[in-house]
Amino acid sequence: MLGKVEHEEERVVTNPRSGSDPAQLGPAGREESWRRFGDETFDLVVIGGGVVGAGTALDAATRGLRVALVEARDLASGTSSRSSKLFHGGLRYLEQLEFGLVREALHERELMLTKIAPHLVKPVSFLYPLTHRIWERPYTAAGLLMYDTMGGARSVPGQKHLTRAGALRMVPALKRSALIGGIRYYDAQSDDARHTMTVARTAAHYGAVVRTSTQVVGFLREADRISGVRVRDVEDGRETEIHAGAVVNCTGVWTDELQRLSGGRGRFRVRASKGVHIVVPRDRIVSESGMILRTEKSVLFVIPWRNHWIVGTTDTDWNLDLAHPAATKHDIDYLLEHVNSVLATPLTHDDIEGVYAGLRPLLAGESEETSKLSREHAVARVAPGLVAIAGGKYTTYRVMAADAVDAAVVDLPGRPPSSITDKVPLLGADGYHALVNQADHLAAEHGLHPYRVRHLLDRYGSLVHEVLALAADRPELLKPIESAPDYLGVEVVYAASHEGALHLEDVLARRTRISIEYAHRGVDCAEQVAHLVAGVLGWSEEETKREVEVYRARVEAERDSQLQPTDESADALRAAAPEARAGLIEPVS
Repeated sequence: MLGKVEHEEERVVTNPRSGSDPAQLGPAGREESWRRFGDETFDLVVIGGGVVGAGTALDAATRGLRVALVEARDLASGTSSRSSKLFHGGLRYLEQLEFGLVREALHERELMLTKIAPHLVKPVSFLYPLTHRIWERPYTAAGLLMYDTMGGARSVPGQKHLTRAGALRMVPALKRSALIGGIRYYDAQSDDARHTMTVARTAAHYGAVVRTSTQVVGFLREADRISGVRVRDVEDGRETEIHAGAVVNCTGVWTDELQRLSGGRGRFRVRASKGVHIVVPRDRIVSESGMILRTEKSVLFVIPWRNHWIVGTTDTDWNLDLAHPAATKHDIDYLLEHVNSVLATPLTHDDIEGVYAGLRPLLAGESEETSKLSREHAVARVAPGLVAIAGGKYTTYRVMAADAVDAAVVDLPGRPPSSITDKVPLLGADGYHALVNQADHLAAEHGLHPYRVRHLLDRYGSLVHEVLALAADRPELLKPIESAPDYLGVEVVYAASHEGALHLEDVLARRTRISIEYAHRGVDCAEQVAHLVAGVLGWSEEETKREVEVYRARVEAERDSQLQPTDESADALRAAAPEARAGLIEPVS
């Protein structure tokens, strides 16, 4: 049996089969993982490296199961890096009377803030502007009272009622005519890509074999049951078979494609809903708080994000390329129009630093409006040995993962223990609070400004020592990246040596968020970052040059697509750009 947690305070243990830390997802471990895929038999194969797949691998590994996690692209390369970056109950779901979903999500938010990921998940305040007299304040207050108390929420302040003058002092950017008063409430936020990657590394720490750029190209069968998968190394074209007691399909918007590949029919259908966000500089909206604004269809968030604001989101059907959904000029205009309806100083296209589009995997229902499709998740044993899970929200990934494993263990011998991930802190959580108190000393030790150390602690937690150790003999790595000074060179090296980054895009778009936080979208620092990565991954000059060229071409295509009027024209431009993982193949129908 692999290492597992005995009680809440126990420190993580390493996989006894490995001489090195299995949570180090570096180049040295890829060959060992490939060997293990072919040589060993696993209890579960998890397909998909988004937050649900990573969470499923962690849930299964901490139950003592032998787990393999494969991802065709990069960890969090799809939906799980393109969300609103919130751990929230979903205030609007109260109006839809989905009390169970809200309670469950708020319970998960509390767990993340206090026990599982306090280094990655932080409280964030929102102003709810009131626009109707008499009825709206008591109506909203009643909903927020439930929001403040459901699910055991205790780690964020309760609602605070404000007059118009008080609300304008909190958010001077608002037009006076945009509100008659306001209510401040709290939720929580996180860097979704970093959180997902940390969940996957934690799963690896407990024994899961985690490998990216590893595409499922077929399913194995014994009689009438699924007995594993055939996978292809996207980087070099090798193929091997992974034998397992059960397979869990955690591929989100690709659920139906994988189901067809397995040769069976699914129990539910997944629809992709496109959500677009824009990123603008912090000084363009003068405010001490985020905002939640009603629209004709849903809600619009203005979310504080380091030195920026994230404004989103849209909610429209998407039937084109699932890997690279494209934001159109229409999408961006929609967001600007709605946020500008309440801002005293309007935002313009020139203010936009970054744009990103993600796809929500919604369970298809009778309604044709994606904003009304259920955010509940569904788990189905679609064939003996094959479980699929889809729907849900990022916030409830841990619950989804536990449900998926519960469904899969039916096909395994014995009775594995129940889920314990509510007691398992993610890597970097242990010791985080003490290090925050010691930030000044740590800064002095490494010659860094204390604010820089606090920034590192909120990205790596107690793994910060591991990050900074890479600069022990290379002090130049503690200098900021040129053209992206929020990040240090050592963070780029660590992304490739420990966090599984295999391509320049992985580093600029997900291990850091340079691609959305700077107006140049990573182009201006692409060469410097690529050369830092090349030293870890062993790229030749030619390979390094190709990585830079591919990244620049993708950014150019992305920019051009955002000037297009329709999904189809935008998608055509994005699809024509080169793929960093050129070895990906289309699923067999």
